[in-house]
Amino acid sequence: MLLEGKVAIITGAGSGIGNGIAKRFAREGCAVALVDIDRAAAEKAAGTIGRDGGRAAAIECDVTQEARVKAAVEKTVAALGPVDIMVNNAGAAGVSYPIEELPEEIWDRTQTLNLKSQYFFCKYVVPGMKEKRYGKIINLSSIGAIQPPAHHIAYNTAKAAIIGFTYDLATALAPYGINVNAIVPGPVRTSFYDRTTGSMTDTEKEGFFANLGRKTPMQRPGTPDDLAGAALFLASELGAYVTGHALYVTGGLPLLPPPAPPR
Repeated sequence: MLLEGKVAIITGAGSGIGNGIAKRFAREGCAVALVDIDRAAAEKAAGTIGRDGGRAAAIECDVTQEARVKAAVEKTVAALGPVDIMVNNAGAAGVSYPIEELPEEIWDRTQTLNLKSQYFFCKYVVPGMKEKRYGKIINLSSIGAIQPPAHHIAYNTAKAAIIGFTYDLATALAPYGINVNAIVPGPVRTSFYDRTTGSMTDTEKEGFFANLGRKTPMQRPGTPDDLAGAALFLASELGAYVTGHALYVTGGLPLLPPPAPPR
């Protein structure tokens, strides 16, 4: 019960990494607000947590809209209490374009969804954390920030900026007892890859993820549980003296994969 009595907001919590973090936090005694643009997914996830004995609230929110973010924070406080932990997980890559063909609206949309949304949530949770002289903020970046696995300049740029945003905020908020850290995931088996695997057979999907894993030193893709463990460390008092850190949860990247064993 490392988070007993705490309240957390987790964005993009209806599925994938955010859902894994929400479930893990709930098992550790945390009341969780599952914020997602997909109301049905958030409600389903909250229902599962509730049936397992946890406290959860499903909150529909378009994280690219400041007024809706403000409302989501207010709804969390009303339903669960003041926010102790903020996990900025929501984001998406979308379609990749060569820079000479990249439409401005796609660039702007990608920055807003992945980066500006984190600014919005921090803007509205930080005042309460300052008042309590306590808080944990965890921002999700990506291995694409430091070692792009593919040319996706809008997404990778946003994820790199999240690390800089984290460092600056950590410096500003440390005197108030607020820890601010980033998690840098490597390849994680979630719906993030649906655009690629959507038309594949089950066998083809297994082959795709096995090949993805072979690009890491640990020779497997990550899981939402892998990310949830890292988030729990940063959200709990286990990480009390850690702030301004980008924690790689990448299966060993950016190290190179091991050579093939000799025949």
